[in-house]
Amino acid sequence: MTFKRKPVVAGNWKMNGLKEEGIELARGVVEGSSDLNCEIIVCPSFPLLHPVSEVLENDVKLGAQDCHFEPGGAYTGDVAVSMLVDANCSHVILGHSERRADHGETDDIVKAKAEAAYAAGLVAIICVGETQEQRDQGLTMATISTQLDASVPNEATAENTIIAYEPVWAIGTGLTATPEDAQDVHDHIRTYLKTSHSYEVTEAMRILYGGSMKPENASDLLAQPDIDGGLIGGAALNADSFLAIAKAASDL
Repeated sequence: MTFKRKPVVAGNWKMNGLKEEGIELARGVVEGSSDLNCEIIVCPSFPLLHPVSEVLENDVKLGAQDCHFEPGGAYTGDVAVSMLVDANCSHVILGHSERRADHGETDDIVKAKAEAAYAAGLVAIICVGETQEQRDQGLTMATISTQLDASVPNEATAENTIIAYEPVWAIGTGLTATPEDAQDVHDHIRTYLKTSHSYEVTEAMRILYGGSMKPENASDLLAQPDIDGGLIGGAALNADSFLAIAKAASDL
């Protein structure tokens, strides 16, 4: 059976933008997205979710950058999945390397958050990736296998889960894996997931590349057979750059 996976381009705005800037950026994405044949998601900071949601059209989807695994309670500074649904989110990024490194998030925490996202009807974008030290030691595949084992719930399907490979050494550094190296890791992710999930699920599941993808390198990366889109950081803060990547994905 041959699976045709619709490309996904998700913009992680991180901790950037005030309300008017976010609205303007979202409008720019919407205006340029009407003829693109790919799934487009914008992921602003928590305070921008409501204002951005009010200007989204053309099936541009809204994602959050994190959530808590508990439905509510004394968790100062955290956000429950029900709050994300209330803000019109359809997706949530989980296990980003910055959350793992800066907030001590473990694989078990990421898995619990993914399960909470599923229960609320959200699509979990689960991030995995190796550090420069792990890469230098030849531990890339072993590190990612461990993260997949412990971060991806058994209930994961192609409908409720997107995997994002984000080499930590390439995030915000301008460094990018070669298309061939990125494909090797994406192929490993898809193959490894077959040890815990069915062939049909893993062949249909989208796997994104998240390490400094930009207009200049997007086409070469996206041409690889197991790279189904991008989780975009810096380039997502400019509508023209973000749309150029989405256009490259759409032209596949």
